[in-house]
Amino acid sequence: MELRVLQYFLAVAREQSISAAAESLHLSQPTLSTQLKAMEEELGKQLLIRGTKGSRRVTLTEEGMLLRKRAEEILNLVHRTEQEIALSDEALIAGDVFIGSGETQTVRLLARTARCLREKYPGIHLHISSGNSIFVLEQLEKGLIDFGLLYTPVDPAKYESVEIPCRDPWGVLMRKDTPLAEKPFIRPEDLWDKPLIFSVQEDAGSALSRWIKRDREKLNIVATYNLLYNASLLVEEGLGYSLCFAGLINTEGSSPLCFRPLEPKLESTAFLAWKKYQVFSKAAEKFIQKLQEVLAKEMPPCRQ
Repeated sequence: MELRVLQYFLAVAREQSISAAAESLHLSQPTLSTQLKAMEEELGKQLLIRGTKGSRRVTLTEEGMLLRKRAEEILNLVHRTEQEIALSDEALIAGDVFIGSGETQTVRLLARTARCLREKYPGIHLHISSGNSIFVLEQLEKGLIDFGLLYTPVDPAKYESVEIPCRDPWGVLMRKDTPLAEKPFIRPEDLWDKPLIFSVQEDAGSALSRWIKRDREKLNIVATYNLLYNASLLVEEGLGYSLCFAGLINTEGSSPLCFRPLEPKLESTAFLAWKKYQVFSKAAEKFIQKLQEVLAKEMPPCRQ
């Protein structure tokens, strides 16, 4: 399977039309159709459902949707590899550093590291992809990111990691006009009869689930979230109380929301992980070196 043909296939998937894709690729429609048909024969699967004579629209089969996802990943890796090889000369330290992370104030540390690094190497650029631990691990495994910021243990046989000495305190995001807002902190029993909004990655074995001291089946979990901003909108609309990290949602001034810490206190520690035996690009190598230098010094506060 040629990379060129994968690009052709993605163009058709994007345009949902062979003729429109052929025009964007500066190919004739018969040439493009022949290439796509050859790909289907090579794979032994139908990838596209062609429209009838009255419709030029094409749709992807289940196999076609899988190929689209994989083709995007393959071409992204090829592009990154080409960049890294082009920038491999020691005399020119430049390139991209890709990090996957959840929503956390610890990202400030990564930002400070990148800022310090760019003072010496202005050609280095930082790219942050946001998602939960499942997303970050998938991206790490596929080689689409260099580092992943995680709050769950990683397999030491597969990953290297460094502990980030910042602590993210947990609490409850709620409306200011709710009865719990009058409390200085929130205890587990305060939440047992309340509508709750949990992160999708919280399971029965998580620290938060242990803190609340009640089986999930007995809790009134009305919604789950992946990104906290969306959860904050659910809270603002009165759907429930969201358990989350501190400092991520503005609760000052005219905001209808407030945040209350947990009692007993619950904090989470982050780890920056990368694949074991990974060969870093020059930019990624300089980034992890600079991060370890920052961690070796007296740490500035990770939260404002």
